[in-house]
Amino acid sequence: IPVGMSKQDYASWRFTNEAVVEEDDYDLLVMGRGQGTGCYCFVNDLLRAQIMKQAQNYRYVVVDNEAGLEHISRGTLPRMDTLLLVSDCSRRGIQAVGRVSKMVQEMKLNPKAVKLIVNRAPGGVLNDGIKEEIAKQELDLIGVIPQDETIYQYDSDGKPTSKVDEDNPVRVAVNEIMKKLGF
Repeated sequence: IPVGMSKQDYASWRFTNEAVVEEDDYDLLVMGRGQGTGCYCFVNDLLRAQIMKQAQNYRYVVVDNEAGLEHISRGTLPRMDTLLLVSDCSRRGIQAVGRVSKMVQEMKLNPKAVKLIVNRAPGGVLNDGIKEEIAKQELDLIGVIPQDETIYQYDSDGKPTSKVDEDNPVRVAVNEIMKKLGF
């Protein structure tokens, strides 16, 4: 931290000048690692403040949290319109997003919509056990994304998956979900 600059001012400057990558159709903020062991309060407070400050400049703000309850329980997101819960195609995954959904209700975050997306489903189809768990968790399924070898290969090769063919099953499924969301 430069002499004469507070930690808050320095972090805000770095956010504005280094952490945001600007592209033609979107800007991207990547949150780095935490402060190490102990409290993440400063990092979370900074992130919350920057999201609130920058959100007014965008029509949509998408926050992609890592799996788990931490970001929700820390209150990193001051408000949200739509919460998309993404799970793999497993009963434990559906149970985990069910817990997230309940936590969101308990914390009174009150998103206008809470939707479930199931990812990497074999053949793009859910079996009866997974459907049963979705119903048990009272989740609103908006779409199923199939397991796909091309996506796996692109990811393995470091290629952007956004460059797969228009007729790729994953891309078709994602486009359908976006239509249902009104995008």
